[in-house]
Amino acid sequence: MGLVITSRSSESPWISSVWASRSAGVSQMTSVASETWGLVFWESDGMSYAAVTGPEERTRTAPVPADARFLGIQFAVGTALRMAPTSSFVNSGLELPDTTAGRFWLDGERWQTPRVDDDAEALVARLVRTGVLVRDPLVTAALDGRLPAGGSRTLERRFRTITGLTRGAVGQIERARTAADLLSSGEEVSVVVDLLGYYDEPHLARALRRYVGRTAGQLRGRLGGAIGLSHLSDDVVHDLEDTVGVGSGIAQR
Repeated sequence: MGLVITSRSSESPWISSVWASRSAGVSQMTSVASETWGLVFWESDGMSYAAVTGPEERTRTAPVPADARFLGIQFAVGTALRMAPTSSFVNSGLELPDTTAGRFWLDGERWQTPRVDDDAEALVARLVRTGVLVRDPLVTAALDGRLPAGGSRTLERRFRTITGLTRGAVGQIERARTAADLLSSGEEVSVVVDLLGYYDEPHLARALRRYVGRTAGQLRGRLGGAIGLSHLSDDVVHDLEDTVGVGSGIAQR
């Protein structure tokens, strides 16, 4: 079976995507850079786990738990945890303590672990209502294009604290991931270059090498082994009916 990651979008402005996966016969994968952080839940060997995963500034190789089922919530850029700035867990993660089959611990409280359907949105709504998830109005305004592109040092500092990355890095990672999605769907390299505003094919190749860990040819041919790229669909994989989560070796980071 390998590793297939399926994701869906969300109507919640706090969520970037919700994704699910199951591993079989895979011990490691290529982890793709991410401009967002997430909450991930997984089951392996009869045990339940939960973790916070930070934004990733570049691709890397990550371990994958054997025969595990996963569910992940990726948060929209600008969403942050009250308990810690996103900048404190860039390129790292935090396994959450005392996780059981139905509950996990976050910010001093126990919460019900979400399942594959709309539980993710319900959980995030509760986290927002209780103040566990927060936003910076200045950063939100910048993301919405309501502030000058140049900005100020204060904005850049607050943007990095909330998102863990610079505005430039967020844009570069978003563009590279979009390019990878298009190429893995069979789009021509020249079309991707023109569509996403890369200078030329070598410029795209450098971005893919840094942020995705694959060449354009590997993505188009689906070569190179397991990779942390999701396949978009209207609904997350239906056969993952039980509690699942993302687990790419958080404890080993």
